[in-house]
Amino acid sequence: MARLVKHEAQSPFIVKEGQAKFPIAVCACGLSKKKPFCDGSHRKTRDEEAGETYIYDDSERVKVQKEY
Repeated sequence: MARLVKHEAQSPFIVKEGQAKFPIAVCACGLSKKKPFCDGSHRKTRDEEAGETYIYDDSERVKVQKEY
């Protein structure tokens, strides 16, 4: 079963030194292939329109049309 999960952050959460053995970046966009760690995939989201929902796959991004 497929699920649509809403992620609103467009950058990773950074765990700074003192909280871990070394600084790490945790994925917040949901697109990383190396979850829970960031792999830079959030860069694909930089030109998203605020308040819109998108579906991503390996080759494209599709804006979800809202029904009223």
